[in-house]
Amino acid sequence: MRSIIEAAWENRELLKESKTVQTIEQVIEDIDKGKLRVAEPLTDGTWKVNEWVKKAVVMYFPIRKMETIEVGPFEFHDKMKLKTNYKELGVRVVPHAVARYGAFVAPGVIMMPSYINIGAYVGSGTMVDTWATVGSCAQIGENVHLSGGVGIGGVLEPLQAAPVIIEDGAFIGSRCIVVEGVHIGKEAVLGANVVLTKSTKIIDTTGNEPKEIKGYVPERSVVIPGSYTKAFPAGDFQVPCALIIGKRKASTDLKTSLNDALRENDVAV
Repeated sequence: MRSIIEAAWENRELLKESKTVQTIEQVIEDIDKGKLRVAEPLTDGTWKVNEWVKKAVVMYFPIRKMETIEVGPFEFHDKMKLKTNYKELGVRVVPHAVARYGAFVAPGVIMMPSYINIGAYVGSGTMVDTWATVGSCAQIGENVHLSGGVGIGGVLEPLQAAPVIIEDGAFIGSRCIVVEGVHIGKEAVLGANVVLTKSTKIIDTTGNEPKEIKGYVPERSVVIPGSYTKAFPAGDFQVPCALIIGKRKASTDLKTSLNDALRENDVAV
């Protein structure tokens, strides 16, 4: 399948051939069932991005035709089917939660009124809270909490090299935004309104000297919004960043450690 996908990526005329279309459709079906992933964890703790799988997701759009979808009194007009059979999948879905076909949602996931896009992977026990969005191809681990209004970016528009990865046990606070392939380590905690892009400075303030990171939040880090002064031609102005203010202890409960870490640093919970 990979060779067919790669060939079509280089020559879009191949999308007119039935063999290419069938291969792309099979890849999407395998993603939907969790047999294929855009990115996957390896035994050494690193992640492997399956670029060819992501390419199949991108090329699924041009081979689809628009159609009308009626759900009771609601009507949609789109190229993608909606995910179905949630009872058989063991997923709790609260109206008006929506997941597109081609997204894998594991048993035990709870979807409050929210949205999960094609190519995404959501692990067991994860809560996708009200108005949270999981972008195309984003990888969400097990027992993650995506709080209300969280925005997890996708890879389709614009096309990103790597998807956003949220590892097991992470807590993403209300109205956080994580985009452009940023990687959140296991059991990390983002306080409300943290915005992370590939270029956002993530500053570890827990040592004697600040340490700057970009694109990755280490395991069990507790992160809050911050700012730093940057010089521009018109003067000095404050630019957003993220501050690591502490670490969760492996022996403590997620909620307790979040509250304790924030209160110890005089930050509102």
